[in-house]
Amino acid sequence: MAGQRIDIMDLQQLIQLKKKGMSNRQIGRALGLSRNTVNSYFKTFSAQQLSLQELEEQSSSALSSLFPAADYKDKSRYEQLSSYFPYYQKELTKPGCTLQQLWHQYLQQHPDGYRYTQFTHYYSRWSKPLKASGILLHKAAEKLFVDFAGKKLSYVDKETGEVLEAELFVAVLPCSHYTFVRAVKSQQRDDFILCLNEALSWFGGVPQAIVCDNLRSAVSKGHRYAPLINKTLKDFALHYGCVVDPARPYHPQDKALVEGAVKLVLFQNN
Repeated sequence: MAGQRIDIMDLQQLIQLKKKGMSNRQIGRALGLSRNTVNSYFKTFSAQQLSLQELEEQSSSALSSLFPAADYKDKSRYEQLSSYFPYYQKELTKPGCTLQQLWHQYLQQHPDGYRYTQFTHYYSRWSKPLKASGILLHKAAEKLFVDFAGKKLSYVDKETGEVLEAELFVAVLPCSHYTFVRAVKSQQRDDFILCLNEALSWFGGVPQAIVCDNLRSAVSKGHRYAPLINKTLKDFALHYGCVVDPARPYHPQDKALVEGAVKLVLFQNN
């Protein structure tokens, strides 16, 4: 099967998004998977001769049983390859050294590794990052950008006179710039889920994807390409029929609209 293993919640979301009429390419983009990976999963689903509704009603164990663990490629294969890239970069500066020679060297150490085309593709992507800019066109109801302000607000408790601090949560629909703001005690998971729930209720609908920062309350394990979303947030997304798509670490431009909204709210409260 092409691509890496995905967990049971992602399997359920594959089915949910397909029911909404999304293409395999769109589903792959929403879940951070390749189109070939999505194609291979739906090929297995089709072999069951069940409707999407019937698949959605299957238990977690029944869905998992369709994909034996032996059929999955090792999730760490790319990380294993990328660990060699700094070494390859130095070697390629030596006269006569080529990527093909390095690939043969790589296969000797890892016989089940990437084929030459994938090998060169991943190295080229790593060594020559694309720097581009342009206008982003946002579709209505496609994404919801959310973030906490880096600076805390403060208020006075009327009963005790104590000055207390509060975190500021901001959610923005990028197409309309419609903005929701709420103050909460912390950025902890319970408060984050509360904010998300109230934001969706206030907006009166659910986007296809919620784009958040790599918050501890959202991400169990950070990763440049495939951060691990915590179970609570996955349950939340599964309940509402959407996906969670964390922005890349140290790339605020991925959610520039909500970053701008945060600055505007802080400016108005100063």
